[in-house]
Amino acid sequence: MSNSIRLAKRLAEQIPCSRQAAEQYIAGGWVTVDGLVIEEPGFRVLEQQLVELMPKASLATLADVTILWHKPAGVVTETLVQQLSLETMAAGDRSGHRFLKRHTTNLTLTNALETEASGLVVFSQDWNVNRKLVDDASKLEQEFLVEVSGDIANGGLALLNHGLSFNGRALAPIKVSWQNETRLRFAVKGVQMHQITHMCQQVGLTVVSLKRLRIGRIPLSSLPVGQWRYLLGYERF
Repeated sequence: MSNSIRLAKRLAEQIPCSRQAAEQYIAGGWVTVDGLVIEEPGFRVLEQQLVELMPKASLATLADVTILWHKPAGVVTETLVQQLSLETMAAGDRSGHRFLKRHTTNLTLTNALETEASGLVVFSQDWNVNRKLVDDASKLEQEFLVEVSGDIANGGLALLNHGLSFNGRALAPIKVSWQNETRLRFAVKGVQMHQITHMCQQVGLTVVSLKRLRIGRIPLSSLPVGQWRYLLGYERF
C-alpha cells in the first residue's frame, strides 16, 4: 500500500498529539480503524479509512496482569499461553480488564502442572506475583485433590503426612487426609513436579487423577475447565 501511513503517525496528526502519545493510545487498545481495535502502532492505514480514538482513552500506564487458568488434564501447561484469547476467557471474569494482545506477552509460568494433571495454573507479567510464587514457593501452601486406586500400606496415611522422601531428600511434614474411600486431599508447601504421584506409589497407591484446587489464598473455585480469568485487584496469594 504505497499511499498508506503508519497508524501512529495518522493518529498523531489527527488528534493532534505527539507520536509517542499516539503509540501509547494504540498499544492501550484505545484506537479503532474502521470500527476494529488495532493495537499495533506500525499498522498501515489508507487515507479513506476511519481512524478513531475511543472516548475513554487514557495515557495511564498499563498495569501488568496475572492470568489464572483451569488447566484440563492432558494439556501441556506451557501451551496454554497459545490459547489465551477472548474465546477462552471465562464469562464470569470480574476484573474490568479489557483483553489486549500485550497481555499475551512476557508471561511467566509460575507453577507448572504435570500434563496428566488438571487445575489451577498461574501466568503473570507482575514481578511481585512472580517473586511470591517462585522465590517463596517453599512457604506457599498448595491444595490438591487426588483420586487413587489400590490398597494403602499399613501406616500409609501417617507416612504421607511425614516420613517419605523424594529425589533423595526427606520431605517436610505435609497435611494429607482422606476425603472419601478413593480420594485424598494434600495441603503441601514447595511441592515439586511428580512429587505427589511418587508419594502415593511409596504407600501402595496409584494416582488416577490429580487436581490443584488452590495456590496460597487463591482457589480454583468455579473457573470452568479450559478457561481463564484475570487476577482481581484485591486478590493476594
